[in-house]
Amino acid sequence: MDIRAATPDDARRISALLRDLAGKYIAHEFSEEGAGRLLESMSEVAIRSYLESGYRYHLAEENGELAGVIAIRDNRHLYHLFVSERFQSKGVARRLWEVAKAASLSAGNPGVFTVNSSRYAIGLYEKFGFVRQSEAVDVSGVICIPMKLESVIRE
Repeated sequence: MDIRAATPDDARRISALLRDLAGKYIAHEFSEEGAGRLLESMSEVAIRSYLESGYRYHLAEENGELAGVIAIRDNRHLYHLFVSERFQSKGVARRLWEVAKAASLSAGNPGVFTVNSSRYAIGLYEKFGFVRQSEAVDVSGVICIPMKLESVIRE
């Protein structure tokens, strides 16, 4: 499996994976308005805009097939982490997280990361060391659980 930095040319593939998985595993918990807002934020146009504005995306690919995607915003907020159903439970999410975390640390992150987790992904983020900061919050119909990871960096 190869992991590489994404480019704006990858926006269509990224959007397709995110929208498919979010529709199956996340959006059903949201209001109709919230589900629409979430899926629109994962459109090809939105992904291209994120990439062009500095979000750092990495893709995991196997023989040209998109296995997973991770995005980091502002070098500290885990914005997207999705793994294709065919590749789930095979360590792809952890590999993507390790690559994205290392890139952020190399770029000056002091070891503090945040994520707004879906209920579906809480267990995964807890395995990565993230801790819930509050109960679920509803922001305009989009439900998430704020989480934080504070790593000790030794030099």
